[in-house]
Amino acid sequence: MSKKSTRPIVAVVGRPNVGKSTLFNTLAGERISIVQDTPGITRDRIYADVTWLNYSFTMIDTGGIEPDSKDVILSQMREQAQIAIDTADVIIFLVDVRTGLQDADSQVADMLRRSGKPVVLVVNKVDSFEKYEADVYEFYNLGIGDPFPISSLNKLGLGDMLDEVVKHFPEGSEEVAEDERPRIAIIGKPNVGKSSLINKLLGEDRLIVSDIAGTTRDAVDTEVTYQGKEYVFIDTAGLRRKNKVKEDLEHYMILRTVAAVERSDIAVLVIDATEGVTEQDAKIAGIAHDRGKAVIIAVNKWDAVEKDDKTIYRFTEDVKQVLSFMPYAEILFISALSGQRLPKLFETIESVSQSQNLRVGTGALNEIMSEAVAMQQPPNDKGKILRLYYITQVAVKPPTFVIFVNDKELMHFSYTRYIENQIRKTFGFKGTPMKFIIRQRNEDEK
Repeated sequence: MSKKSTRPIVAVVGRPNVGKSTLFNTLAGERISIVQDTPGITRDRIYADVTWLNYSFTMIDTGGIEPDSKDVILSQMREQAQIAIDTADVIIFLVDVRTGLQDADSQVADMLRRSGKPVVLVVNKVDSFEKYEADVYEFYNLGIGDPFPISSLNKLGLGDMLDEVVKHFPEGSEEVAEDERPRIAIIGKPNVGKSSLINKLLGEDRLIVSDIAGTTRDAVDTEVTYQGKEYVFIDTAGLRRKNKVKEDLEHYMILRTVAAVERSDIAVLVIDATEGVTEQDAKIAGIAHDRGKAVIIAVNKWDAVEKDDKTIYRFTEDVKQVLSFMPYAEILFISALSGQRLPKLFETIESVSQSQNLRVGTGALNEIMSEAVAMQQPPNDKGKILRLYYITQVAVKPPTFVIFVNDKELMHFSYTRYIENQIRKTFGFKGTPMKFIIRQRNEDEK
């Protein structure tokens, strides 16, 4: 069985000004991935990937609070706590030693305690333990275990805190024996037809449905058998909160998408044909792209669009333009309502699953690379020419390649993209991103 680890999710909850974003930025450090051509999403710092020892996890910020009155702070903290309880494996509850224990802290602590989720109580702004020792102990009154004193600004106490956080990760987060069935997350904005798509997939007579009980987060996992093969669909639909302000909803939707995408191999991004492709679709697509997942774009409600002979062409061009950072994504036009082209969706999932697990021999790769170099001279700088020595594939899901060169600085993004395109021409790799790691090697080590 292949091994795969799913990153646990850690959420941070706390009153305004207790230092959540400082902690977030300190832990994310340089590791936060801002992919140069992914729209919007990662720059909002709603989530970041953090590595501690041999663990890596996704840290989410449950949302800002507008401090205009005590009542609002409490109700928004409850909302944050609820998001954390719904989506996270471990919750960091951040409090502030300088303001001491507040009423809102106690009420949120009750909620967190009742949820049964592991909570790590962290007391921030403790830049000297001697000075604040008594004040830290006050937080034992919350009844959620030992307070961990830290100063996120001065980077004190973070190691002990993280050791405690990773203790609560689900068994085997370092490495989990992978269930071989393709896992497909259905993602997209609210109301684009995600639930109808899932229902239609389940409603066909030839599909055999069984529910997987007790998945930790409340995205619903459903097993589907199609033509003798099993798939697991992860549904983020039906996760709408009532009476939420729009921004909050978007934040919530992004966190839910991160949680679902994290556990999937392939993301099916559902777009509403009647609305066209939007910036919000691009944000959601960016989450899957950043995480190296394969992507299928399902343009839903296609039966409701007035068409002429150029409609599909125009829509495809729009999608390619707005989602230009993922030219590899497969595009399908479907109707969840009528079931139009749903068999094609399974065929595409199957071929994309094969693409992301495809391994190419080193000999074939080096042949393609030599030809590519012969066709288009590598870049040079002040007379120094880039030399590409050797290429090999080191991983799948996503297919990952290492290229050894004489000077990393000369290997521009555009030349890497050119090599990628040459490999795709031969082997396809449909629907999946490809990752390239450039390593420098001295002339004498060749």
